[in-house]
Amino acid sequence: MEPSAREPLVRRPSSTYRTFPGSAAGRLDKAYLESLRNKRLYLAVFAAVLGNFNFGFALVYPSPVIPVLEAYPVPALKLDPHKASWFGSVFTLGAAAGGLSAMVLNDRLGRKLSIMFSAVPSAVGYALMGGAQGVWMLLLGRVLTGYAGGVTSASIPVYISEISHPGVRGMLGACPQIMAVLGSLILYALGLILDWRWLAVAGEVPVLAMIVLLCFMPNSPRFLLSQGKEDEALRSLCWLRGKDTDYAREYEQIKDSVRKQSRRISCAEIKDPFIYKPILIAVVMRFLQQLSGVTCVLVYLQSIFKKTAVILKPEYDAALVGLVRLFSVAIAAVSMDKAGRKILLFVSAGIMLASNLTMGLYIHFVPPSHNGTTTNETLVSLANHDAEPTNYITLIPLLATMFFIMGYAMGWGPITWLLMSEILPLKARGVASGLCVVVSWLTAFMLTRFFLPVVENFGLEVPFLFFAVICAGNFLFTGCCVPETKGRSLEQIESYFRTGRRSFMR
Repeated sequence: MEPSAREPLVRRPSSTYRTFPGSAAGRLDKAYLESLRNKRLYLAVFAAVLGNFNFGFALVYPSPVIPVLEAYPVPALKLDPHKASWFGSVFTLGAAAGGLSAMVLNDRLGRKLSIMFSAVPSAVGYALMGGAQGVWMLLLGRVLTGYAGGVTSASIPVYISEISHPGVRGMLGACPQIMAVLGSLILYALGLILDWRWLAVAGEVPVLAMIVLLCFMPNSPRFLLSQGKEDEALRSLCWLRGKDTDYAREYEQIKDSVRKQSRRISCAEIKDPFIYKPILIAVVMRFLQQLSGVTCVLVYLQSIFKKTAVILKPEYDAALVGLVRLFSVAIAAVSMDKAGRKILLFVSAGIMLASNLTMGLYIHFVPPSHNGTTTNETLVSLANHDAEPTNYITLIPLLATMFFIMGYAMGWGPITWLLMSEILPLKARGVASGLCVVVSWLTAFMLTRFFLPVVENFGLEVPFLFFAVICAGNFLFTGCCVPETKGRSLEQIESYFRTGRRSFMR
């Protein structure tokens, strides 16, 4: 791990470094990328994204639990519609608080230690839910696991982007979303065989695995350089790239970029388009991502299927949707570095728009006797009744939901996380990533908190038609504001925002 044999390369003048290399340098860059050994890089990414697995697991925990606790025989744990809406939504408040904390933790502790820190509230939260004797313990457990999720949401994408290289950054940048999807799928699957308390106990496993593996992983070279730890940063990059590669040249590029942005961001600098434009793009993307309705669908998935009387049992429908989601985000991971970010965002927004519109129109026009809608009954109360579908038209909401999740997982799910870590300027990356998470989860809280009351008072079609309108806005926003970052180094992306010259991104 000690790169002593390579140090003469590091001491060489960095005059060969060019942010936008010419053809000869471009060929050299390609040769360098092909020479890299990525096994250790993949291991570091896997250790980090276990936090996202835990996040996906905790996020959808209410889906199988709410129907059980709504009919639970113990009064202290029984959920009425009001308590159920809090149980489903309070996770996002904790996530918003975690995002606020990450603004400080990312720059003080570093990305890796911030991820490790999240294991503490996560483990405590699962323990509270697993041993809950009252609703307050369930809610507190949800808040703590949400807090951990907020920290990891802001820290893991940044950590991955900073340890990756352009050749695999798109694929690795999709890994957080893949693992979050896998975590949700495992929760749905375990919900078929485990009691709700044991589901919480099962959530402790990825938390413990994450903290053990991360103990052996390096910190981000960019973060170490920003702290003045040059030797440690060099050792970190050597470990990630392989000591037999020309990692010293990449080290000089990173060092030069960090040196240009060594000062902390000031209030006056926020007016600089180089700072505020990428932050604004990242924040709006996270806002629109949540307004598209994905968190509501995931949290109340089984209840929605009960409401629409889908032909299969809701718990099996939920597992099926989880499989589709995992398959779709895997497609995005493979194609992101080939097709590009923007084309996948366009496809994603289009599929989500069509799916939400189909769901809303189906619920509005199909007679209640066909779609299972019952007057004056909430989603939660309907979760306790077995609705017998009258014909195969009830497959429409299942298919619409599957396509919605597929569309989200192909673009607006993983790419918003990836772009956040790619386009944010280094000097503001810690604070801005935390801001993105706060905006995202406050938006999610508002939607999940009021989703059930809106459905009860206005009907299930109203939120889905609203989500369809937002997806149309996502399509327009992608075309007008989102840059294509495929195959570009973080330094190239920063220079694009600094100069505004689109030719730099070609």
